[in-house]
Formats: sequence, C-alpha cells, structure tokens
Amino acid sequence: MKPVIGLEVHVELKTKSKMFCGCSADYFGKKPNTHTCPVCLGLPGALPVPNKTAIEWCVMLGMALDCNIPLFSKFDRKNYFYPDLAKGYQISQYDEPFCLKGSIKLGSGKTIRITRVHMEEDTGKLIHENVNGQGITLIDFNRSGVPLVEIVTEPDFDNTKDVLDYLKKLQQIARYLDISNADMEKGDMRLEPNISLRSNTTNTTNNTNQQITNKLPNYKVEVKNINSFRFVEKAIAFEIKRQTEIIEKKGIPVQETRGWDENKQKTVTQRVKEEASDYRYFPEPDIPPIRWNDKKLLMIKKQIPELPDTKKRRFQKQYNISQYDAEILTREKTLADFYETCVNDGQKANLTAKQVSNYIINKKIDIESTLPAEIIKNIKALTIYLRIDESEIKKIVERVLNENKNAVGDYRNGKVSAVQYLIGKVLMVSKEKLEVSRVKKILEEKLND
Repeated sequence: MKPVIGLEVHVELKTKSKMFCGCSADYFGKKPNTHTCPVCLGLPGALPVPNKTAIEWCVMLGMALDCNIPLFSKFDRKNYFYPDLAKGYQISQYDEPFCLKGSIKLGSGKTIRITRVHMEEDTGKLIHENVNGQGITLIDFNRSGVPLVEIVTEPDFDNTKDVLDYLKKLQQIARYLDISNADMEKGDMRLEPNISLRSNTTNTTNNTNQQITNKLPNYKVEVKNINSFRFVEKAIAFEIKRQTEIIEKKGIPVQETRGWDENKQKTVTQRVKEEASDYRYFPEPDIPPIRWNDKKLLMIKKQIPELPDTKKRRFQKQYNISQYDAEILTREKTLADFYETCVNDGQKANLTAKQVSNYIINKKIDIESTLPAEIIKNIKALTIYLRIDESEIKKIVERVLNENKNAVGDYRNGKVSAVQYLIGKVLMVSKEKLEVSRVKKILEEKLND
C-alpha cells in the first residue's frame, strides 16, 4: 500500500488586533476571557470589520508561495455547532479565496502543489479540567477571532520526510515575511495531515501500454490540531499502520476526524468527517467582497523580502561558502542578517566571508548576546594565532629545548608539569601570539621522540 497524504496548515498572524474586531490578538498566557468583545463573542447585533493588515499579509504569503491572486474574493460563513464557536458559524472563505494554485519546492527537488491559501478567524480554546472529582470542559474565548491563514496542499506526499521538509520550509517563509512567529508550542502553527492508502499497482489499458494514474482513495482520515513536527510524524506513521491493518482485512477505513494522543501514542476518533455541503457555506452578508487592482497587488509584492531559498543561493555565490553553510546561516532571517553585518565589518579588517561563516557556525554563536564587532575581534585574534606556520614554531621549540636541558630532563623523568614551563619559554621567545594548544602538541611530540 502507498500512502496518499495532503496537508492543511493553520498559521496565526501576529497582528495587533483580531480579524474582525478591535480586541488585542496578544492572547497567549493571558487570563481567560479578558480579550473579548460582542463581536468575537458572537453577541446579537455585533458586526464584523475586516482587519486590512491581516488580509494583506495573507496575500503576501500567497505571493511568497507562487500563488495566483484573483482580483475578486469574498468571505463566507462556515456553519457548524461546536462549543468553541460562539456564533455558530466561522467567518472563512469557500469558493473565492485570496490565493490559488501555488507551490513549494522541497530540498529533494520535488514540487508540492498548494491548492489554496485563505483567510479565516480562529476559534476559542477548550480547556478540560477536573473540578471536585468531576471532568468538565471550560471555554476561553481570548483566541476567538484571531486572524488565521489556512494553507492547503494537494495530496502530493507519500512519506513523512517530505512532509517535514515542507512544514519546516513553510514555517521558515512565514517567519521571513514577519507575519507570524509560527511557534507551535504556543499554537501559532497547527498541522493537520489528511491520510489515506492506495494500492501500489498501476493499471494499463487493453489497447495501449499507456499507464492510467490510480484514482485517489474513496476515503481520507484527517488528524486535527497537531502542534509538533515530531507528533505529526508519529501520527502519520500510526495512521499508515492502522489503515493498512484494516485494508488487509478487506475493510475500508472510516472517513473521520481523529486527534493525536501523545500519552497513548495513537490517534483517537473525534467525529465523522464532514463534507463541504455539511457546512452550508454561503457568502458573509455583513462583509462586502474584496476587489484588488494590479497597483495594490504590486505594492504588497514589494513588501516581500528576499526569501530563504533565494538568499541561500546568493550566499553560496556571493560569499563563496558551501551549500551546507549557507543552509545553516539562512535558517532564520535574524541569523542571516547578523552574518551579513559581520561579513561587511570583517571586510574592513581584511577577513573573508568564509572565515566569518566558519566562526559563527563552529562556535555556535548566540547572536542575541553577541555583537558583530565582538565576532570580528575574536576572529582577528584567532588569525594572529594561526599566522605563524608549523615550521617556524618547531624552530622556536628546538631552540627552547636546547636552552632548557634541565626542564627537558625533568619531563622525561616523569615530571609532566615541566611541559608548562617549556610552553611559557616558547611564548616568551616568539614575537607573535601563539595558540597554546598548538605549542603544547609540538613540544610533546619533540619531548616524546
């Protein structure tokens, strides 16, 4: 059996206010139900007002993912009844989303097709507690109405390695655009794989040898709200095993929504999966359609910074560093910017970009607590150590050994500490700063010869 996997990823935008009201969107860690108003609580008569910045950020993300941006778009009501949805419906997008038909190219060279990128509002958060020995569920509406972008792929994945590569690239792009922290521990980025299995075999027509692509399976299982790369990998592996066992017994897995239970290391049933018709979508009557023009879209496009893959290729070419080094230095935009500042400062001190990259990567520099000037100073100190070649150091060592026969004798008679005395003598004779470890190594080689 071959896995067929598609992904839905929800990314919370870090706007100051919520999607359709003026409440603060900075809800994480705040006292429950303190960031709410009649709009995000769905009270009668309250009307939504779209967040302009959130919409533009959604479009910017779509552009960064090579999507087409239709000139006409609208919001829709997605109707379902669940405790964390105060209005009884979610303002989302159905048939006219902001972004369509994009793609991401993976490190393996495979292209993952993106079906759509659309805008919606987040729901409240259910909190399961035990009060007086009784299990109860509480609701915190602070998150309700926070701007949420959903990125939906085609079912182009057949292994978890590609899934993880895609998710990390998507997280990296959102952070480069500075539209989301994409911090999964805080729920900024939530992962929902759709998993099914199909036969590995392919069919051929009777008249020709042309292969017919297998149709997609007639079911899919969605695992909701996973907040960890490691958990999504485990959930997919578990589902493949679970579904394989069902199919091998001539059964068909139920099309349903499941959740990942980390304690039990398994997925668990949540509800039978709905179809689009179950949500009774219809255009949101309180929000006019959104119409774009080329001038406005060009203004948004100009706000997109150099993206990770482009920056990585430029670093390799401009700074003559390896693909491996460029990949490390561009993982975070802050690190890439720090590196370029160090390179520019280093050029004034006759340091190469390669020297700077080697130091930052090998020393695992904390850029939050280290200034570029400090990096340059440290690299210069190291280059002074390395300026004297091995043969010159050996000459100095020979001289010191000839002039300090007693210390040599002490060392060879078992007094190991005598080497420290000899190191000191070498450093005194040398007119340049020497790296102590190099001096010690050469001395010990001579003394033990």
